[in-house]
Amino acid sequence: MGVEESDTGLAAPNLWDVAGDRRRMNEEQPLQVARCTKIIQSGDSVENSSSQVNGNDEENEDSEMNDEPDEKSKYVINIKQIAKFVVGLGERVSPTDIEEGMRVGVDRQKYHIELPLPPRIDPTKKPDVTYSDIGGCKEQIEKLREVVELPLLSPERFAKLGIDPPKGILLYGPPGTGKTLCARAVANRTEATFIRVIGSELVQKYVGEGARMVRELFEMARRKKACIIFFDEVDAIGGARFDDGAGGDNEVQRTMLELITQLDGFDPRGNIKVMFATNRPNVLDPALLRPGRIDRKVEFSLPDLDGRANILRIHAKPMSCERNIRWELISRMCPNATGAELRSVCTEAGMFAIRARRKVATEKDFLNAVEKVIKGNMKFSSTSRYMQYN
Repeated sequence: MGVEESDTGLAAPNLWDVAGDRRRMNEEQPLQVARCTKIIQSGDSVENSSSQVNGNDEENEDSEMNDEPDEKSKYVINIKQIAKFVVGLGERVSPTDIEEGMRVGVDRQKYHIELPLPPRIDPTKKPDVTYSDIGGCKEQIEKLREVVELPLLSPERFAKLGIDPPKGILLYGPPGTGKTLCARAVANRTEATFIRVIGSELVQKYVGEGARMVRELFEMARRKKACIIFFDEVDAIGGARFDDGAGGDNEVQRTMLELITQLDGFDPRGNIKVMFATNRPNVLDPALLRPGRIDRKVEFSLPDLDGRANILRIHAKPMSCERNIRWELISRMCPNATGAELRSVCTEAGMFAIRARRKVATEKDFLNAVEKVIKGNMKFSSTSRYMQYN
């Protein structure tokens, strides 16, 4: 009988697209990071501009890169520690995508601009969260005020005692328990610049890009009057190091080592405070957790009964609700609920009022919202499909 071609699970040879596969492999070549320092419009003299840029007599490079039609604009790029070149655009890039001063990804052979890269992080918005907007975190707020707010507002108290305030603070606990809100509230209280960085944003496919972003963050923070750097989901870059032989995590480890270097390099009595947040503190590298880098660890647990009632009152305050709603009763029906889930309860209660074409939300709306949000999540998390995904 033998094995038929269809039994192998592979497509027939006449359906193979070898040329397309090779083309896609060529398109996915690693790019070199550069910066576009000048745009030479089509009416300008490209030869004069290139001679000003390349003072090292690199005519062999320029002749290869200036072989495009003269009516197209040219771009002066600076590749750090290599040289400056006058180049053109790749096929997938539009001239409107490139601006002067922008970081770009260029082809390693012809140095054509293939991809505009995201700009540097420059936060301009001041956090508008206050301590009164947070419920169920009274003890955690007191700890943060002691280790973050007090050193920024009264540094002379530490100088008189001859001690250094804590450098880094780790916030850990389940998702939705108020870690980011507390960090924003502290920044608002101290009038400090608040920089929030997601750990996965520092995981880059270009070699050295994650470490460069960390350096730029701390360089920018040093120029501020007061600055709080908040690394959310730090386990994405701060996981324990191991050698799997494949080298897949080398770039992540470079980023973490740069973070450790920056933590060791600034004065604890200065204007920078570093906060970390994670849901998995057990996977963090011991080198990151040691005293002198992360001096305080603050746990954010699930809110108690009074905390849940306070959270419901805070989220229901801007809503149009009837009077005499029993918040304690509603919070008693939400055991082990996080602040994010309680906020969802308030939103769903408003949706019930909208469906009923009422102008105010009633206590019954909140009870129905608890049934849908809290108990619905509990029922979903116990299904076999959820267990299969997790």
